[in-house]
Amino acid sequence: MIDLKWIGSPREISFDIQGMSEKLKNTATPCYIVEDLSGRTGVTNTGTIQSEGKGLFLKAIVPAFTAADFGDTSFKKDYQLKYAYKGGAMANGIASTDMVIALGKNEMIGSFGAAGMIPARVKEAIATIQTALPKQAYACNLIHSPIEKALEEGAVNLYIEHGVKVVEASAYMNLSEQIVKYRAVGLSLDAHGEIVIGNKVIGKVSRKEVAMRFMSPAPLQFLDKLLAAEKITQQQYELAQKVPMADDITVEADSGGHTDNRPLVVLLPIILQLRDEIQATYNYKKQIRVGAAGGIGTPASALAAFSMGAAYLVTGSINQACVESGTSDVVKELLSKVASTDVTMAPASDMFELGVELQVLKRGTLFGARAKKLYEVYTRYDGIDDIPAEERVKLETKTFKMSLEQVWEGCVSFFEERDPEQIAHAKGNPKRKMALIFRWYLGLSSNWANAGTPDRVMDYQIWCGPAMGAFNEWTKNSYLSEAKNRKVADIATHLLEGAAYLHRINTIKDQGVHLPLELLQLHIENI
Repeated sequence: MIDLKWIGSPREISFDIQGMSEKLKNTATPCYIVEDLSGRTGVTNTGTIQSEGKGLFLKAIVPAFTAADFGDTSFKKDYQLKYAYKGGAMANGIASTDMVIALGKNEMIGSFGAAGMIPARVKEAIATIQTALPKQAYACNLIHSPIEKALEEGAVNLYIEHGVKVVEASAYMNLSEQIVKYRAVGLSLDAHGEIVIGNKVIGKVSRKEVAMRFMSPAPLQFLDKLLAAEKITQQQYELAQKVPMADDITVEADSGGHTDNRPLVVLLPIILQLRDEIQATYNYKKQIRVGAAGGIGTPASALAAFSMGAAYLVTGSINQACVESGTSDVVKELLSKVASTDVTMAPASDMFELGVELQVLKRGTLFGARAKKLYEVYTRYDGIDDIPAEERVKLETKTFKMSLEQVWEGCVSFFEERDPEQIAHAKGNPKRKMALIFRWYLGLSSNWANAGTPDRVMDYQIWCGPAMGAFNEWTKNSYLSEAKNRKVADIATHLLEGAAYLHRINTIKDQGVHLPLELLQLHIENI
């Protein structure tokens, strides 16, 4: 091995911890680790390298690599971003317009949490975002609603009508006619005969079989129906068979909300391999990109995801605690104190009957335990009239805080305006009626949390993954330990720049250089 020499001004070398830290943090310039004649190790960002002649011994060299260099170049180009970073959709407007706008203005992409919101509110949000971000990309959430199909259809029609060009498709187990419609109606040909994908889809998945559906062209069974109903043209019908259903696939590991709690280090490589197999089969013009979500709350986890091949990162739980979040200050304070173990699984409102669960905060709320009890009762009995009197009294006094008959009246009023078919299906079907009554609690519990309803604190449903605890651990004793100081773009910047710093440190360590411990411990003030 050739001993390389560093040539430059000795005054540009730092041998003290503070000076070394400053030069290591300057990831926009190359970094040289040198050894002087007395054996001291120093750091510099200047100088030249040669293989012979006089000069200091070069122990390691690291090229410039910044936060903006992470991720897939085409992802950043397609969405006109500087950073391969996305704020995930959190339903009921928790991923608020303010959050989407803040990320967009900092050259990242955010997804508005449209799920669970009435069309008028979503329409208003779209207008607000489009006004604030006339050129920057943004996304809106499109959540699979197999129980309430009218919701999904209404969302798709709204997005098409108002020019929403990117959707984040979440909670899908199978594709639906509606998401196929959204994808197909945006397809066209340019002047050169190339396919133009006007409506982009970012599919969020945690299972290989679901990823395969998004990576494949639209199913003919849906295209045939759409063509027959004249909802798509013949050209769109044909083009939809030549492109995948999604431009990007977000691998959702151990996240807040809907999740299968899969480890990212296991799931991401599986989906990346599947992507390569799909590409070999269909030979798409542009390869599908695969991003990572779930468990990302520190620079180390961000770097790990990129190192495994993630095209972009998606964060969620840590954003919910930010000032731009659409949830209440009470929830933000709770989230700022949790540990990574303060989470649990509970039944999901939107797919309650299917037994689908989501990850929620356990600390400071009894929602998880009460929701699990409701599902246990639902599976055990055929209707509310079959519930034993003693158990029913407990539900009415501790969970619902009103009679089940009163809850049902509320359900009728709610669905008559939103989706009357739900009430029609429940007539003469006690099991279905019981499900709607129980979903009343599951649905409102997240609203109580968002509004900070004081007499329902113990019923707050707060979607949260272990990344929140990891973030709190990393930021303790810094200004970011307080919820009032947490801003979504600032946190994103800290994560990415911290990851770039760690990338530099790891590259130096890989060359056999042992740096002082103070430089390895990454704190907020070090970025």
